[in-house]
Amino acid sequence: MIYQEERKRHARSRNYVSESEVCKLESVPLDFGDYHPLKPITVTESKTKKMNRKGSTSSTSSSSSSSLMDPLSSVLDGTDPLSLFAAAADPVTTAPPTDGPRRKRDKDESSAVGSDFEPWSSKRGEILARYTTTEKLSINLYMGSEKGKATTTGSAVSEKVRTRLEELDDLEEGSQKELLNLTQQDYMNRIEELNQSLKDAWSSDQKVKALKIVIQCSKLLSDTTVIQFYPSKFVLITDILDTFGKLVYERILSMCVDNRVSLPDNFPPESVNDTAKETCLNWFFKIASIRELIPRFYVEAAILKCNKFLSKTGISECLPRLTSMIRGIGDPLVAVYARAYLCRVGMEVAPQLKESLNKNFFDFLLTFKQIHGDTVQNQLVVQCVEIPLYLTLYSPAIDWILQCIAYHAPDVLLTEMMERCKKLGNNALLLNSVMSAFRAEFIAARSMDFIGMIKECDESGFPKHLLFRSLGLNLALADPPENDRLQILNEAWKVITKLKNPQDYINCAEVWVEYTCRHFTKREVNTVLADVIKHMTPDRAFEDAYPQLQSIIQKVITYIYDFALLFSVEKFLPFLDMFQKESVRVEVCKCIMESFIKHQQESTKDPVILNALLHICKTMHDSVNALTLEDEKRMLAALINGFIKMVSFGRDFEQQLSFYVEARSMFCNLEPVLVQLIHSVNQLAMETRRVMKGNHSRKTAAFVRACVAFCFITIPSLSSIFTRLNLYLHSGQVALANQCLSQADAFFKAAVSLVPEVPKMISIDGKMRPSDAFLLEFLCNFFSTLLVVPDHPEQGVLFLVRGLLNVIQDYTWEDNSDDKVRIYTNVLHLLSAMTQETFIYHVDKVDSNDTLYGGDSKFLGEINKLSETVVSQILDHLKTLGKEESLKRQSQLALYFFNTILAHGDLRNNRLNQLSVNLWNLAQKHGFADTKTMVKTLEYIKRRSKQPEMSHFTDLALRLPLQSRT
Repeated sequence: MIYQEERKRHARSRNYVSESEVCKLESVPLDFGDYHPLKPITVTESKTKKMNRKGSTSSTSSSSSSSLMDPLSSVLDGTDPLSLFAAAADPVTTAPPTDGPRRKRDKDESSAVGSDFEPWSSKRGEILARYTTTEKLSINLYMGSEKGKATTTGSAVSEKVRTRLEELDDLEEGSQKELLNLTQQDYMNRIEELNQSLKDAWSSDQKVKALKIVIQCSKLLSDTTVIQFYPSKFVLITDILDTFGKLVYERILSMCVDNRVSLPDNFPPESVNDTAKETCLNWFFKIASIRELIPRFYVEAAILKCNKFLSKTGISECLPRLTSMIRGIGDPLVAVYARAYLCRVGMEVAPQLKESLNKNFFDFLLTFKQIHGDTVQNQLVVQCVEIPLYLTLYSPAIDWILQCIAYHAPDVLLTEMMERCKKLGNNALLLNSVMSAFRAEFIAARSMDFIGMIKECDESGFPKHLLFRSLGLNLALADPPENDRLQILNEAWKVITKLKNPQDYINCAEVWVEYTCRHFTKREVNTVLADVIKHMTPDRAFEDAYPQLQSIIQKVITYIYDFALLFSVEKFLPFLDMFQKESVRVEVCKCIMESFIKHQQESTKDPVILNALLHICKTMHDSVNALTLEDEKRMLAALINGFIKMVSFGRDFEQQLSFYVEARSMFCNLEPVLVQLIHSVNQLAMETRRVMKGNHSRKTAAFVRACVAFCFITIPSLSSIFTRLNLYLHSGQVALANQCLSQADAFFKAAVSLVPEVPKMISIDGKMRPSDAFLLEFLCNFFSTLLVVPDHPEQGVLFLVRGLLNVIQDYTWEDNSDDKVRIYTNVLHLLSAMTQETFIYHVDKVDSNDTLYGGDSKFLGEINKLSETVVSQILDHLKTLGKEESLKRQSQLALYFFNTILAHGDLRNNRLNQLSVNLWNLAQKHGFADTKTMVKTLEYIKRRSKQPEMSHFTDLALRLPLQSRT
């Protein structure tokens, strides 16, 4: 019965104004008093007392009964999210609860060494990368011995002690294997193997073997046969020493556990049990028996922290003794790195004992002249190492020693140390380390003094340009006295510009460019850039200095972010020409565009800026090829779009359109840019309409048509089909708003003809997804627009709607998809709106079909015929869903169609009324209808029946039974 042919359909007459009034929310005056939603919330503290007796109930007493508890605040414990963000800046309020000793220890340590102290770990990678070698290296590997492993359970204590002493001696009795001719990477791999062997030996309770490995590694630090690799060797070996020190400390600490209660972090030596103390002393005695000075020093320094188990003054007593031990190391390079390691361990375990660190450095000053002694000079001759290169090997160690001493040191101490350095001859190395380690503010305030010291340095030893580089690094962090700034730049640049080696030159220039940009005008910046170009262009030296040149560009645009000023710097664009390598050039262009988008607050039409940035954007665009990743394309497109959005010629709309036309020709390979240009041109057309208040003159009408033509020509070049569909629709709406009716029809026809090309699956974020949902969304938007589109006088009635329906009918839908019916249902919404005497919305100054036809009966008849066709299509589809596996879909669609008739149909028509009843019954027929939904729908019908002219809903409600699922 439900599928019988219905010959007449009627849409109910709508009064949109009165319906809108009825649907408005009732306004109720509110008296807020002192309440304001942005005021802080006062939360009352509620205390609950629970009785322990069985069966008793809990009673609650509130400390404040006058104000109500806010439910949101109770969840947040009285704090809102914004307060939490603010509190995050205060570590005291956000720190988790800890035990007293840990909190006290953290406080003590933070007062001594804070986050402003650069840790050794941050220097480690730089040292390994800088100090490399191509020469062959050698290493001694511990091979182990059988007697070192053979101790039986029943052996006496004296036998065990004897065996362990023999094991220690065994290291010097041929239990080593020397590996020769190792590359640097092989050497590093062997060291890593030793580190792993140490951990394995320790975990398997072979403590003596572990000690042997550490002693053997420490001995390697006395070997300077490949001297330029020594700093990296020091880093690798001390990693093993650190591991050993940590293992020993944790082992002894674990022995202090009493009744499963561990020692507090700041434990007194008295709380350590005798077993732990005896073990600790044994370790120190074993180390004291090591014959050679260097391994004995390093291994004892590695476990320096273990002195905490023995006495309160253990560390403070050991540090001076270890400092004195270093005096016995003859090689000055080996000695200075030993001092660096002692400083490193000292800062970790006792940062407050600065006196020992100071003594360590002053000892170094006393032996500084050894660096230029005959022994060292002879060694350098044998290894063919120049003195400037040799001196740079000291830098990491001296820098670290001075950093430890200078940390939170008073200016008086720093001044005293600087004066001591002045008194030494050939002190360039020390001077460089002083500038690297001391506070930037201290150095900057005495810039002229340091320049004077640099001038007096011997050029043959440590190169002066490195000293000026170190000074420049400080001046980038702190400002010198204002009166000295120009003189400082002149003195530094006199030395820098005379450098012949391009790499030395660019390393210095890179640092001083920041100083120049920071304190001077574009004139000085231009001079510096010109000098860089002059030095780096011959023999294409710039090809080996791209990182430094990129850094210069970054610094320039960091300080000169007014792009009108930046592009007025004469040498800026020629400087960019040095980036010949495409990948580097693109990175620089991206950097410039990011700065422009970040700092440019107002739109611009400056021809200098536009030409320069168009050139930069063109460079980025031309780098795109078939191998370019999608993420890279998106990033480039976003930067170019950011530039396009910032270009505005004000009321000169024709110039604006000309810019967009030029941009289209330049950026045709980036689809997001073309999309942005289409949106920008549409926006330009609407801006023209706004200026003319909708009344176009002949000139503006021609201009708007030119904008529309731009979009119509550009859209087909896009590859994404849904992007094309949506842009056709959007551009058609813009054309309609500007009274370009024939152009709007062309857009809509193009959209209709494109629908059959929509594929079943489309790529979304790299994954294939069904396209039905996207097509449904587009068509619903399209129908909303077609309501106000007037019919073409030379075409039939509703020619666009008919054409679209034909396309939908011929489109191949998925077998299990109901989107076609949902689309047809939305078409009924459209047809119902078209039968109204006045449409629900209009386009200003465009006569829609309600005005053109004026409710003509032939027009309404055509709509009724179209409605009949659509309804029959829906009913036919419902008929196909009669199989058991699709009954649930049938129920949902029947209810969906019922609601459409309820909202848009005139139910005083008997046949339509009967169709709605049949759909209601069909929705419930097989028990798939949601009972709550059906009940609410029926209640809605009953409420509607009480409204004026809706009495027929009462009869309808009586004909709609509710069926239970059973």
